[in-house]
Amino acid sequence: MKRKLMSLLLLSSYTISAQLTITPGAQFSILSDTKLTLQNTDLINNGNFLAATTSPVSFTGNASSFIGGDQAILFFKLEINKTGNQTVSLQKTISVVSNVFFTSGFLNLNGFDLDLETTGRLAGEQENSRVVGSNGGNVIFSTNLDMPTNFNPANLGIFITSGQNLGNVTIRRGHQSQPNIPGSGRSVLRYYDILPGNNTDLNATLRLNYFDGELNGIEESSLVLFKSNDGANWLNQGFTSKDPNANFVERTGIGSFSKWTLSNDNNPLPVRFILFNAICQSNNVLLTWKTAQEQNSGHFNIERSVDAINWTVIGNLPAAGNSNIETSYSFSDNSSSGRVFYRIAEIGIDGRAHYTGILLSNCSSPDVFRVWPNPVRDILSINIVANSQSNAMIKIFDSKGSLVKIQRATILQGINQLSVGMQSMANGVYSLSIYWNNGQSKKTMQILKQ
Repeated sequence: MKRKLMSLLLLSSYTISAQLTITPGAQFSILSDTKLTLQNTDLINNGNFLAATTSPVSFTGNASSFIGGDQAILFFKLEINKTGNQTVSLQKTISVVSNVFFTSGFLNLNGFDLDLETTGRLAGEQENSRVVGSNGGNVIFSTNLDMPTNFNPANLGIFITSGQNLGNVTIRRGHQSQPNIPGSGRSVLRYYDILPGNNTDLNATLRLNYFDGELNGIEESSLVLFKSNDGANWLNQGFTSKDPNANFVERTGIGSFSKWTLSNDNNPLPVRFILFNAICQSNNVLLTWKTAQEQNSGHFNIERSVDAINWTVIGNLPAAGNSNIETSYSFSDNSSSGRVFYRIAEIGIDGRAHYTGILLSNCSSPDVFRVWPNPVRDILSINIVANSQSNAMIKIFDSKGSLVKIQRATILQGINQLSVGMQSMANGVYSLSIYWNNGQSKKTMQILKQ
């Protein structure tokens, strides 16, 4: 049987309406530098669909379309450009090796997968033009992550930071509400399966972004992270920072990855830390922390590390159990020397762990003033070593010298860690000034916001 061959040899673009069906045995080729526009048109591949490595395919028009057929479809570039909230629905799994551009309209997974392989990415997702998938399906991407910093794989809306080499990581983003969430029984219309090659002692930071249209009736201000190790049972992981205006929730101190989503905090976390401080004494380091409330808290583990990755429990203290008043704790590390990291883990009676931030103690040669990360994306951390308790004032000026942020805090004797939210600031260069010790101590430096 002679094979049918159909090729487009065009200089710039080609527009098709109604339905493009590639029959069995036929080959449909889009040559280099040719744009194929499918206006109100379905694409059905029962033959061989070949798109050159510079050829975009654009779905346009004011009516919904679908991609189907019984043969594989691999796009180089795919554009969703439907007006009036119309959709392009999948009736089969597709692959995209470069970009999926969202100009207008939705891409409905409809129970099938969008495989970005190892080189694809989403571009231009917005509230009114994005991936949806209430019937199931995933956006899939694989990559190697070696000590990532605020890395957003394939622009999937998930930011990962870790000092570890995670190896090859496969990420699946889905858009179904997850059942069995404690309290609410549902999640937002977005979840992530994160499957790294190395998945132990990650000490990772994870940020999940979302759109307002994915809230699924959940109050935005109450969103916290939930984690499932088996895909069925969910545990409340709380949050370290979040911003409803920027549509994200973030958690630090994560030991391992699995399946994650967002839901409301109907079950409050067992503990809320409000202070973490370290004082270098003659032969030890005195750690002090305070809680504002505790619910069903069991005990505290005091953890030490030399690299902020591998942690050792050096002691424990009983917790208050249930308390709505400020409660103070202290622990003396008599075997500390040199540069050491500390954190406190509250272990609830259900076995869940909740952590303070990580505090660096360097008694032999302390950093009196340290600011990181710089450049900064979201949260700027400031370490100050103080000889006595005093009030501190942080001021941030833009490149024109205008004061754009002011923040006050109380610092104690010893090593203090302060945090400054930079999420809402525009990208650019800023000047940071901080005053403490009744104004007698001052530091000024430039900060790059990205």
